[in-house]
Amino acid sequence: MKKVQSGFTLIELVVVMVLLGILAATALPRFIDLTDQAEQAAVDGVAGGLSSASAINYATCSASSGSADCTNVTNCNQVNGLMVDFPADYSVNTAAIVGNGTAVQCVVTGLDGKTANYTGIGAGN
Repeated sequence: MKKVQSGFTLIELVVVMVLLGILAATALPRFIDLTDQAEQAAVDGVAGGLSSASAINYATCSASSGSADCTNVTNCNQVNGLMVDFPADYSVNTAAIVGNGTAVQCVVTGLDGKTANYTGIGAGN
């Protein structure tokens, strides 16, 4: 009886390793610089949350004047108090003064100086 061997030859293994190396070399540049895009997306997400919180607060104040749910907002920095969990390493500019029902562009600054604009609406004045 002849013994039948099974398995891969050394040449087959080397060819597979070379092909995997070529695939990795072509795919790697696509994934190298995703950190900056991810940080910018995080800042954009916080800006969207701030804009939504500001709009909801203004709608609440307009619908029921004098309601306990209404928060007085006179500048951009007060908008971050409307969010439940505002990130600690983010900051909001305080320069823009917001009048009741007035919408202004505010800026939120996140990690590594990434910034995003959002709309702040004055309420409760």
